[in-house]
Amino acid sequence: MPMPWTYRQATREWQAFLSDAQEAIGTPTDHSTFTAVEGTLRAFRRRLTPQQAIDFAQVLPSVLRALFVADWDLSLPPAPPGTRADWTREAQALRRHHNIAPDGVVAGTAVALRKAVLREDLDRVLSRLPPFAAEFWSTPGIDPASLGPRIV
Repeated sequence: MPMPWTYRQATREWQAFLSDAQEAIGTPTDHSTFTAVEGTLRAFRRRLTPQQAIDFAQVLPSVLRALFVADWDLSLPPAPPGTRADWTREAQALRRHHNIAPDGVVAGTAVALRKAVLREDLDRVLSRLPPFAAEFWSTPGIDPASLGPRIV
């Protein structure tokens, strides 16, 4: 079996994702974008069981997958689903003194994620997760034709 694309082209995939995220979130630098994305991923992850989180991680590009599972305390039980406002506050709370993520951080991260992952793969895994997951990664008002990986 040849080496999977996501490992061979990890840097290209990550740079494309970070660029898409910076544009969609509206952050001024890739450093601020990184913190915004990390906060969003953590807000999502803390609402899943370990198995659900690993299932979700399997469809992510390699660097996003690593970021999604980094610094994870498996002893904590899943948090309640919450609302977009809850998810946003949590994403903005990561490294509070250095985090300038705007209120659209979750929506912007969702747009960038959907540009980095095959729609069929993401929809398949989201259908197996709790109902809030589909809402978390939804992109209302965005033309689906503009989503999907540009690096395959």
